Amino acid sequence: MEVIKILREVSNKIYENVKDLAGTEHAAGDFGRGAGGDISRNIDIIAEKTVLDYLKEINFECVVLGEECGRVELSNNPKGYIIMDAIDGSANAVRGVPFFCSSLAFATENKLSSITDGVITNLANGEMYWASKNKGSFFNDVQIKVHNKDPIYKIVGINTSGATTNLMKRLHPIFENHNHTRHFGANALEMALFARGLMDVFIDLRDKIRIQDIAAGYLIVKEAGGLLLDSDLNPLDADLSYETRVSFIAAANQKILDEIMSQINQ
Repeated sequence: MEVIKILREVSNKIYENVKDLAGTEHAAGDFGRGAGGDISRNIDIIAEKTVLDYLKEINFECVVLGEECGRVELSNNPKGYIIMDAIDGSANAVRGVPFFCSSLAFATENKLSSITDGVITNLANGEMYWASKNKGSFFNDVQIKVHNKDPIYKIVGINTSGATTNLMKRLHPIFENHNHTRHFGANALEMALFARGLMDVFIDLRDKIRIQDIAAGYLIVKEAGGLLLDSDLNPLDADLSYETRVSFIAAANQKILDEIMSQINQ
């Protein structure tokens, strides 16, 4: 079976297993801190178990890098890495805010740039975003592209959760200059919305984001024609280590990137 079909199938299984949990007492619980450093909730554990059980069932030879479970080696001769944030937006999921997702990607090597397949599923409604390298990005079964025209309303996604005072001062002109700013609480799903053309820029300059959060979004954004850069405006790349934290800017085109960066660098 093609890798993208495996990722899509198991993403559907996650949706079926957690769709009725969000906002209920069964979604929460405290299972200690997972490999990514956040507190593991029951909904996280159920979603990750869904993936691991399925990969074992089909005997998919890989190394799993999970937000909660850490590194799980499912073969002595792995074909690559499954990079998994089975629930991105856990706080939303536990509270019942309908904006959380699963993020699954496959990489052949220990680098973001080696990702060949990615799937992000909106777990509030089952909508799926997916991409394979050099084959485009899709929303359900319709190909998507970033918004590449002058927008009626410029929408800037920006994650400032836990941002330092200095970073907030640096970002202040973006808020001041009448951009319509948004942050919904699940980076992966926000990257998918950006790839679909519903936002014009998405920014996270906190040096806090984990690879598990952005692995699938990385490919989906690139295959949708978006620019994806690090904080130095170089093409985004990183290893897949749990210690790795990145900043990034996703922009629909060079014009809007230059416009936003001129505000940040005032």
